[in-house]
Amino acid sequence: MPDTKQTAIADVVEVLERILDISEPPVARCRLLSSGFGPSHTLMAEAELTGSRACLGCGNCVDICSLLAREPARLQKTAQRTSLALETMVGTDCDRCYACVMSCPQVDTSIKHYIVKTRTVEQMQHLLERLGPTDDYYLDAFLEEAKNG
Repeated sequence: MPDTKQTAIADVVEVLERILDISEPPVARCRLLSSGFGPSHTLMAEAELTGSRACLGCGNCVDICSLLAREPARLQKTAQRTSLALETMVGTDCDRCYACVMSCPQVDTSIKHYIVKTRTVEQMQHLLERLGPTDDYYLDAFLEEAKNG
């Protein structure tokens, strides 16, 4: 859904690096750095959405959050399924795995590729260090699915 004209990383790299260093979910901030809805979006809406950077409320970021998978009681804080609700539920306890950014249809692909190239490996180590012995069940399921692909 983002515009075909993607955010040039060179133009936002300094701000993006600062965002990625914050210990809170980065999805809303990354969305705001993105280009917004492209003219070919397929949402049925009365208002013109081209260029809008507003959260869709799709809930992808909430569904993919590793912290919320381990601590589902946090989901009771709000019924909203937005990036701002994610920030409320997770706060500074964020695993910084960037899965929320990867799952957001509003974040430009250029930003997602930058995160994969520069952050994913180091942050996986950070995540593994935070997991307890029984917290990695969903990682096992992911690895099993990848093998059976």
